[in-house]
Amino acid sequence: MGLFITFEGIDGSGKTTQLKLLHSHLLEKGIATIAAREPGGTELGESIRQILLHSRTHGLRPIGELLLYYASRHQNLHENILPALARGEWVLCDRYADASMAYQGYGRGIDLQFIQDLDQAVIGQRLPDLTFLIDLEPTLALSRARVRNRQGSVDEGRFESEPLEFFEKVRQGYLSLARQEPQRFRIVPGDLAPQELHREILKLVPLQ
Repeated sequence: MGLFITFEGIDGSGKTTQLKLLHSHLLEKGIATIAAREPGGTELGESIRQILLHSRTHGLRPIGELLLYYASRHQNLHENILPALARGEWVLCDRYADASMAYQGYGRGIDLQFIQDLDQAVIGQRLPDLTFLIDLEPTLALSRARVRNRQGSVDEGRFESEPLEFFEKVRQGYLSLARQEPQRFRIVPGDLAPQELHREILKLVPLQ
């Protein structure tokens, strides 16, 4: 089996950049690796992504939002993640189940046990082997995210319209999850320059 690594953090923390840097590094080392993302990663998942992230999506209830994420996750797991791991490849995924606990659980206030029950039904025991939590103060992260969305060609700014207090809750949710599973989580500082943070992450990746 290959290694399953996820990148988590609030919007604008830099997780997508770090995933891309690690992906390139592993390929250069000759390690077969795929990159996945949530929501998305499959044809169906990308359609769900447009609903979840587009700024024109209004009126989506928290439970409906959560279930759409898990529909995308189920497809991603069975179309991308499990087959790649079975081939002995590494999988790097931009968000996974921890994101639902942080965003919809701690952020939206959905019952955590309900989300845990969904985890059992949708992903079973297939948790990541290693999770990098890129921790960043929400004011800076949100500023970065809004600049990115203004400069991007795709509208994915729905969450950036949330108040700062929402991202404070999400951040604290992530940190709580990391405290509960210190053997899986590695917390890294998101305020470092991208290449400096990449070097710190490489120190924590089991390449030997």
